[in-house]
Amino acid sequence: MSIISLLAQTLKKPEYVIEDILFIAPIRYKIYYIPKRTHGFRQIAQPSKELKECQRAFLRFCNLPTHNCAMAYREGLSIKNNAIAHKNQAYLLKLDLENFFNSITPNIFWHTWELTGAELPTKDNQQWIEKLLFWNLEDKLVLSVGAPSSPSVSNFCMLIFDQILQDQCQNLGIKYTRYADDLTFSTNEKDILFKIPESVENILSKCFNGNLRLNKGKTIFSSKAHNRHVTGITITNSGEISLGRSKKRYIKHKIHQFSLDLLNNHEVMHLKGLMAYARHIEPSFHESLIIKYSKEIIERIFEVPNE
Repeated sequence: MSIISLLAQTLKKPEYVIEDILFIAPIRYKIYYIPKRTHGFRQIAQPSKELKECQRAFLRFCNLPTHNCAMAYREGLSIKNNAIAHKNQAYLLKLDLENFFNSITPNIFWHTWELTGAELPTKDNQQWIEKLLFWNLEDKLVLSVGAPSSPSVSNFCMLIFDQILQDQCQNLGIKYTRYADDLTFSTNEKDILFKIPESVENILSKCFNGNLRLNKGKTIFSSKAHNRHVTGITITNSGEISLGRSKKRYIKHKIHQFSLDLLNNHEVMHLKGLMAYARHIEPSFHESLIIKYSKEIIERIFEVPNE
């Protein structure tokens, strides 16, 4: 069955409607920018409502495999699981992939498809799938930051890379996980991680022929002698995961302001999000807040309706 027929059947729409949506799909995106955590802005390309619907439908009937070491965009996993995987190792290395989504192209997608041993779709279906999943960035088709299908497609495209790197790390006694574009390695053997960046560059070159590269400015080595952070979560010297002292102080400060009725509604919503995050990452800290500020105050924060 053609991809058009499958989408039409899944979405209960006529095939000509699906064809109309996909025909110019790579340019059916709204562009906007959000500030990055440190400096600069991140470009978001958000597909139209109709195209999003088709992308989500595609994921429902096309189950793209993901490697076990991929921790992002998988049901039941979060940044907490990613940090837990490394909490018992003394030495840590973090690497970052440069311009991750916008570096993944249809060629990478189909090359991975072939390497999994699956039969390639017909040429017509390949063209429709490319229109469905990829955004036209300066006359080049790439994954967009903003499409609901991009996370799963990116994990699929990293499948062979993850397998090769996982095998190498396992032989060296190194724990490896990937959270989107964040690669984390940990071990209890001193100095062994210094060899990893070059190995990763070699595997990237082999798998992606120069399309995917490391952002060398974000390479970080750390150990128990220094603060260890994995996807924003602190790993303490005793091997526990924590929000970190500065974030805890900030949350306490905001709760105190809330208790004095000094926060506006937007600030309360921000605090509510932080509290939910804290409860997920470090439940014992959340319990300590109840003891310090009272159950009534904490419940009042969570009872504020979402905007």
